[in-house]
Amino acid sequence: MLKPASDAAIVVCSTCRLTETERENEEGKRGGALLAEALRAEAAKRDGPIAIEDMPCLFACSRWCTVHLRADGKISYVLGGFEPTAEAATAILDYFEHYLASEHGVVPYRNWPEGVKGHFITRSPPSGKVVG
Repeated sequence: MLKPASDAAIVVCSTCRLTETERENEEGKRGGALLAEALRAEAAKRDGPIAIEDMPCLFACSRWCTVHLRADGKISYVLGGFEPTAEAATAILDYFEHYLASEHGVVPYRNWPEGVKGHFITRSPPSGKVVG
């Protein structure tokens, strides 16, 4: 069931709906799969590799399309409510770059791209730690 993956990654819910009323587009692609494609396309334009991982169902079905941002030893975040667009992908990637550059995964609000504000669902501490 579990497979090896990158420690620092954007994990995309590959089975997220496209809209409230539609599971997939006219080509049969789910919203999550489309967001993963947009993230990979936008990441390819940047310096250095950014791991984009697919995972079926992040259990945030009321907030499609969802992503999980994680890195070893850092607070992780689940964000949702994204449209599967290049603009959403850019905002997620911009935030993720700030996230990776931070010591504990905490990005000052002033550095949040507009496109991620209002999209945070939850944060989780790294294994063996809590936020104090």
